Amino acid sequence: MAQPDDMFGDDDYPAYTMGRAAEITGASQDFLRRLDDAKLITPFRSAGGHRRYSRYQLRLAARAREMVEHGTALEAACRIIILEDQLEEALRQNEDHKRRQKNDA
Repeated sequence: MAQPDDMFGDDDYPAYTMGRAAEITGASQDFLRRLDDAKLITPFRSAGGHRRYSRYQLRLAARAREMVEHGTALEAACRIIILEDQLEEALRQNEDHKRRQKNDA
């Protein structure tokens, strides 16, 4: 099992409270709740039911806030970010596949 200090280096570790996440992203707590409602990010829930956010989720939230501030509707911003994220993952998988094929040859 990873030590607690090691977990803070993990982009997916839910290390940030809602208040801290709002400070880091420059968004309101209400905006973060709306991103959850829009299914862009689903924060981890602590045993007490409090939302906890990862660094990866904070990057998505900051990107959404930036887009909304520039006039993009929240739902459209969330969809764009989801599609960008899916494209990035597909490109990464494609590169991994190419690398494996090259190593097998």
